[in-house]
Amino acid sequence: MVDVISSSGWLSLALLAMEVSQMVTQGMWDRDSMLLQLPHFKKELAKKCRENTGKRIETVFVLVEMEDDERRELLQMPNTQLMDIARFCNRFPNIDLNYDVLDSDNVRVGEEVSVHVTLERDLEGRTEVGPVDSPRYPKAKEEGWWLVVGDTKTNQLLAIKRVTLQRRSRVKLDFTAPAEAGKKTYTLYFICDSSLGCDQEYNFTIDVKETVDSEDDGGR
Repeated sequence: MVDVISSSGWLSLALLAMEVSQMVTQGMWDRDSMLLQLPHFKKELAKKCRENTGKRIETVFVLVEMEDDERRELLQMPNTQLMDIARFCNRFPNIDLNYDVLDSDNVRVGEEVSVHVTLERDLEGRTEVGPVDSPRYPKAKEEGWWLVVGDTKTNQLLAIKRVTLQRRSRVKLDFTAPAEAGKKTYTLYFICDSSLGCDQEYNFTIDVKETVDSEDDGGR
């Protein structure tokens, strides 16, 4: 579905299809608490975490950052269940993303723009990623990602790549600069196909210049 939509260049619909992939894999709605992906979590416990005094606990990453004693006191679970949660958290995608827009200060109208992305996963001592934790999904599923460059103002999907990631990967996304000169802001999305709450997005701006011929003509 994502491939069909992205081939038409519709950004918002493509992002929605990616969210649907996450929801289908986890068997939950995007409006549900992301903590419901965790083993032994029910809506009541997710609500308790959200209303936690001092700091709202709404994501897996915030739960992981808690002190062990505080987390144990909040969850009120036996050790076996706490171990299940610890294993899930250790396997939950924790990925550093860095990107660079190549020659961003010298982009001309209609030229190709290249975005170089570096992805690095914290494997928490593991040697491989393994299948996704998705007990509501009918079969084993390997984790996948989409890297997308889009223009939210025009709702255009400009570049997309499907990515699988073990420890480290480098990816290049190419798109065509607009036909008009000026500063243009785009969004880089990194979206998981199977887990909620681990997506990333970044805005970047390029100053698109007229072609050399156009500049010369304007000066005559």
